[in-house]
Amino acid sequence: MKKIAILFLTLSISSCAIFVDEYQVNQKRVLAYLLSDLPLPEDAEIIKEPTVVLGTGKSISGRVVLKSDYTPAENLIFYGNETLSTGWILASSKVGEEISLIYTKDGRFASIFITPKTGIGSFISGSYGSDIVISVVHPEAIDLQNPYEGLNYNNLPELP
Repeated sequence: MKKIAILFLTLSISSCAIFVDEYQVNQKRVLAYLLSDLPLPEDAEIIKEPTVVLGTGKSISGRVVLKSDYTPAENLIFYGNETLSTGWILASSKVGEEISLIYTKDGRFASIFITPKTGIGSFISGSYGSDIVISVVHPEAIDLQNPYEGLNYNNLPELP
């Protein structure tokens, strides 16, 4: 009976790793399709919950949240080299402890925000990886500049 319990526990734990890895592979395929012209670091791990991608083809907008074992400086060099080779043009940058890069291509905007990994795990392990947030906006993603214009505040329902 103990052997069956141990076998079940081992399979349960190892299957979680398989599901997580499968999620990463599938997500990278989706992002590679939707963001085919915006490079992502090879080691980047997609963070599931805060990542949102809307639209299809060249009309995509969304936010992709990644973790990378490369330092912020290494990721800055990566984006400096790779984005230009795919036709993105650097429009603005701020480089310090936090790195902010704004690129444009075909009317789209991509902002790449790179920060050092934080947390006790990074401190203990001495890891100097990066957290990366990439937001891509298509020019047709925002139709109305002020959707609240003409809103009558007196007719809004009362909050409980």
